Amino acid sequence: MSTEIHTVGRREQLRDFLRARRAGLTPEDVGMPAAGRRRTPGLRREEVAVLAGVGVSWYTWLEQGRDIRVSPEVLDAVGRALRLTEPERAHLYLLAGLNPPPRVGGARGGSVTPELRRLLDAWMPRPAILRDRYWNLVVINEATRMVFGYDDTDHNCLNSFFTNARYRGMHPQWAAIAPAVVAAYRSDAAHAPDDPEFRRVVDGLSAVSPEFAELWARQEVGPPAQAMKAVRHPEAGDLFFDVTTLTVADRPDWYLELYNPVT
Repeated sequence: MSTEIHTVGRREQLRDFLRARRAGLTPEDVGMPAAGRRRTPGLRREEVAVLAGVGVSWYTWLEQGRDIRVSPEVLDAVGRALRLTEPERAHLYLLAGLNPPPRVGGARGGSVTPELRRLLDAWMPRPAILRDRYWNLVVINEATRMVFGYDDTDHNCLNSFFTNARYRGMHPQWAAIAPAVVAAYRSDAAHAPDDPEFRRVVDGLSAVSPEFAELWARQEVGPPAQAMKAVRHPEAGDLFFDVTTLTVADRPDWYLELYNPVT
């Protein structure tokens, strides 16, 4: 019952969203002649259908929120016709019941704001990590290097977990938590099953780590790894941290991991 209500509500939102975006455009905005007087502002449904290369009836059904099958390719065509921004395009996907596409230009292509850098530096002497959706390291502070053993050769958290000998040696429970780490990565990857970057990380690590390849083949899926991190530092001894992961508001594909010592 609740699922049905949720579906109806989403269709109503889809209808209102498409109507509003259509009403906000003029023929001149999309390079079409403005023929005849218009009783209502904005593009006509027929004009959106022509711009998107879809049938008028199909687009009408989409805008009416009918239960029809949609594909990412068609939604992208509608998005281009309506001149949707990237956040609007992701919103359209969600309302249509599909996973939003990856943001154009991943974390590697973006720049870290001075505010984020200051936050990581201000978290000293506690570790702080800024990573992307693929667990690539975007920025780490100096405490992360000193406490967890990261160096300039570490570019991905998952890869370092399996291949950085110093990092592994500092985790007395490494073998016990490794399955949960892999299961958490599979869970993240499942949100974008067609994203080739996840496959690149998995294939690359599988080629150099039989342990990872064996765990990945188990097909286990789980929530993000433990909320507490324990390490055995060669100089400071046993260290325990509470881990809080925050999503960066204007970069939802970036995650800030803050480590707070447990005393």
